[in-house]
Amino acid sequence: MIIKLSKRKTALVGLIILIIMCLIALFAPGLAPMDPTVQNIADRLQPPGSINEEGNVHWLGTDQLGRDVLSRLIYGSRVSIMVAAGAVFLGGTIGLIIGLISGYSGGWIDSVLMRLVDMQLAFPFLLLAMTMVSILGSSILNVVLVLSLTSWISYAKVVRSSVLSVKHLEFIEATRAAGTKKASILFRHILPHVLSPFIVVASFQVATLIIAESSLSFLGLGVPTSEPTWGAMLADGREYMTDAWWIAIYPGVMLMLVAMSANLFGDGLRDVLDPM
Repeated sequence: MIIKLSKRKTALVGLIILIIMCLIALFAPGLAPMDPTVQNIADRLQPPGSINEEGNVHWLGTDQLGRDVLSRLIYGSRVSIMVAAGAVFLGGTIGLIIGLISGYSGGWIDSVLMRLVDMQLAFPFLLLAMTMVSILGSSILNVVLVLSLTSWISYAKVVRSSVLSVKHLEFIEATRAAGTKKASILFRHILPHVLSPFIVVASFQVATLIIAESSLSFLGLGVPTSEPTWGAMLADGREYMTDAWWIAIYPGVMLMLVAMSANLFGDGLRDVLDPM
């Protein structure tokens, strides 16, 4: 699979950018030139490349409170990647289990679970997330939980469809006739055949959830304001677009770059795992 993926240049470029972003997030304390939360009103709205009184260079300028934009960008990547990874893991696990049970069981269990999916689909994704965050409060854990509970349906529907196409194959029927327990059939024989579409959906969800987290932070409903995030930086910079464009432009470029990279990688992964 790795060899096939390496032949798709766009997917490889997307993967490399995502790896670089993960490394930046992992080593943020060593890479950030300054503390992203320290305010210095005397240095507010300084353009990129400016030097403060202490001789420190603000490579990407400062915001309205004199905080270093580059440092906030680097630390903001930690929040975005942490939230996206946590939500993909938790939401994917929930959706995988529900999809397996729904597709294999059929009957009233399948009907009840799919009606639950339909009910959640009736609510706009972002509106539902905003409502839940407003109720639970602002924290990284709550944002991960909210995004997981609003994104699991994507995995559940894909996994259920894959299970329906697999469960009547001859080797599954033979395993069932041999008296194998249902849990063993699901996780030992059916699960390996549904992992490919599941992984593809998860790769696309990374971009969706990073944008969703930034949207919540932009509206002031994401992580606490003390944590630097790309969405909060966009919200801060929208009032200074004519005088200090760098406050909003740089986090916007980072969001676009990460989302595009995740989609390029997911597209290539889909071609490799499902060439038909």
